Amino acid sequence: MTTPIMPINVGNTGFMLLCSSLVMLMTPGLAFFYGGLVGRKNVLTIMAQSFMSLGWTTVLWFAFGYSMSFGPTWHGIIGDPTYYAFMRGVTLHTMFGGNDAGIPLIVHVAYQMMFAIITPALITGAFANRVTVKAYFLFLTAWLIFVYFPFVHMVWSPNGLLAQWGVLDFAGGIVVHNTAGFAALASILYVGRRSFVENKPHNVPLIALGTGLLWFGWYGFNAGSELRVDYVTCSAFLNTDVAASFAGTTWFFLEWSHSKQPKLIGLLTGAVAGLATVTPAAGYISLGSAATIGVIAAVVCYFAVMMKNRLGWDDALDVWGVHGVGGLLGTILLGVFADKAWNAAGANGLLLGDASFLWKQVVAAVVSGIWAFVFTYGMLWVIDRFTPVKVDPKTQESGLDAALHGEEAYTQGL
Repeated sequence: MTTPIMPINVGNTGFMLLCSSLVMLMTPGLAFFYGGLVGRKNVLTIMAQSFMSLGWTTVLWFAFGYSMSFGPTWHGIIGDPTYYAFMRGVTLHTMFGGNDAGIPLIVHVAYQMMFAIITPALITGAFANRVTVKAYFLFLTAWLIFVYFPFVHMVWSPNGLLAQWGVLDFAGGIVVHNTAGFAALASILYVGRRSFVENKPHNVPLIALGTGLLWFGWYGFNAGSELRVDYVTCSAFLNTDVAASFAGTTWFFLEWSHSKQPKLIGLLTGAVAGLATVTPAAGYISLGSAATIGVIAAVVCYFAVMMKNRLGWDDALDVWGVHGVGGLLGTILLGVFADKAWNAAGANGLLLGDASFLWKQVVAAVVSGIWAFVFTYGMLWVIDRFTPVKVDPKTQESGLDAALHGEEAYTQGL
């Protein structure tokens, strides 16, 4: 007697394939965003780091990453790396069992893979213009294995330690932005300041293009995290845009009042801060809460960047101030604004009387940030014992594109 094949939900499957494509597009978008922010002599290096993640993370995900993230649990901390190794046992008709959405497992593999790709790529903006290719490759590999995969399992796997405790993270405030942001902070403190500092972006239109692609892809990032099409999908979609718009506008006017000039880069940076901050909460809150989170995100992240500047931290592209602080803030604000009226599978936050849920969110945000920071700092120290992490001052001054890659983004004289 043969086992019946579960029916596929065509609508949900098509939607999730679209969302997977949108999230994939965010990594090239990030490459454009970062590429415009750095100087002319380092454009290709920062873009190459994003595309390296696009390729190498896929290999690791296929080999054992998905299995470590969503395989049978080991004490709620990590999945069995052999269970789905090299997609063992996954057939055309294997269905994803995490809910009743009716999507094939290979669709879930693809969607979550896109998250794994962009997360370490976010960190690269912190140590822009000063890390060797070998060191970055080793960093990318170790960081995924010891930081990203375990936190995916703990937060998003049904048997994960934090998931079982009641921690919520709709689309990656803890898993993506908080871990990446505090890993970025560890990176800048270990690697140190650039020997040759270029703080003036070389191509603002490229930054705008990258922001547009990130914003566009973020709809798949947040709305797709419901893994199906329903009312929550719709609210997460609009919450994404509302938070980004309120944050971008708030940052724009806040910076205008300080610098006396309306800055396009400020508007774009603020929008990204809003997107990062609403990510953990997108499917659990009301539209009004999304607007409030957008305003709070702009103010807090703006002053986090100002504080970074006063402390002399050389976070070249403000990864910690935007993504780290945004992810931490959004995770905590979810504990304040969560509302079961907008998602029955969620929780009620502090404003609706549940202080214990806020406490869980705070603990999860702090623990994930500390682990990402400590492991990243220690890992870079170990890598430095085998191959230099930091590029020498002469190479930094001449530019990493030509020195490390033998390529240039622009022909000299143009």
